[in-house]
Amino acid sequence: MKIVKLGSKEFEKLCSRYNNRKKRVSDSVSKIVEDVRLNGDEAVIKYTRKFDRVKLSAKQLRVTEGEASGAFQDIDSEFISELKNIIDNVTKFYKKQVRNKKSWRIVDEDGVVLGEKYEPIEKVGIYVPAGTAPLVSTVYMTVLPAKVAGVKSIVLCTPPNKFQSVDPYILAVANLLKVDEVYKVGGAQAVAAMAFGTKTIPKVDKIIGPGNDYVTEAKRQVFGYVDIDMIAGPSEVVVMANRSTNPLFVIKDLEAQSEHFKGLPILVTTSKPLAKTVKKEVANGYIIIAKNMEEGCDIVNRLAPEHLQIMVKSPQKWLKKIRNAGAIFLGQYSPTAVGDYVAGPSHVLPTSGTARFFSGLGIEDFMKSSHIVSYSRKALEKAKKSIEKMTKLEGLNKHLESIKVRF
Repeated sequence: MKIVKLGSKEFEKLCSRYNNRKKRVSDSVSKIVEDVRLNGDEAVIKYTRKFDRVKLSAKQLRVTEGEASGAFQDIDSEFISELKNIIDNVTKFYKKQVRNKKSWRIVDEDGVVLGEKYEPIEKVGIYVPAGTAPLVSTVYMTVLPAKVAGVKSIVLCTPPNKFQSVDPYILAVANLLKVDEVYKVGGAQAVAAMAFGTKTIPKVDKIIGPGNDYVTEAKRQVFGYVDIDMIAGPSEVVVMANRSTNPLFVIKDLEAQSEHFKGLPILVTTSKPLAKTVKKEVANGYIIIAKNMEEGCDIVNRLAPEHLQIMVKSPQKWLKKIRNAGAIFLGQYSPTAVGDYVAGPSHVLPTSGTARFFSGLGIEDFMKSSHIVSYSRKALEKAKKSIEKMTKLEGLNKHLESIKVRF
């Protein structure tokens, strides 16, 4: 690891590690997206053959019930029992969250009724990567909050394997969670297909899930035709530690983050001996030495990391000082890995400093609200003077007439 001085150009660069567009990727994705928009299944099949080296017909794009049932023959039987515990954890977390997304109304003495009406998004598309390794956990970390929110239809796209099928674990989890449709399509072409719809693959209202540079760029380009969850970059962790922290825990947690493609591990510490030990043991990433924990919290807020581990005594004491982090893990026995797989909150989190304005995947990502406005004649008459002033200021006379005609 490399020690970076606070205030240096390298530190500023680390704080500005946004997921910048690469022209080569952007141009390539633009061609794919437009091709799929115009040519649908034909383009999807062409790119599946080109990038995944799998030849499929339009009829083979969708996973059949027989394939879904057959997937259970290829998975470890103990996996299912463990998965049920995980499903309980994730569901429990999101059921708690959904209680705060209820429709509401207020009525005043003049007969003004204001409120919000919450409804789940009707059709959601989920992308599950399976290129370098199948991200089985992404299935339940995205599907379950959608289900709890009340999404009516869930479409899942994931790259096909060499057997012209889908990874059996991805398929088995999708089957258990009653995903409505699963398609053997990956990459930018999958995102475009879900955004615009083809003869085989339905158009969705929102696309959720992580992916490589091409998937991320495709999500950026189709935003507006559909909604997306966020623009995600490489996975990252910041570990806050001091002399009370077990060095081996720190080393292993930082190394775990390096397992991800382009994964970014960062250590923020007040302990120079710990920094020296970690620098020697961990190959990749950065170390920032803070003069005290207050400064350490300021550094974290500047970095706005995806994962933050506060591995000091009394971590709750410092939690209140953290403003920017996707997920916060408290204490020495709460490694990021527990959040990746079993804790409950989704591991779909903001990266590249976007935790300053994005949140981890939540119920709100699968819901939308309509404002409710109802005025009585008395209430409208009372508001008429204010409306008249504003309409005259903006030169919108017909707006004013629409009020006056009622009196």
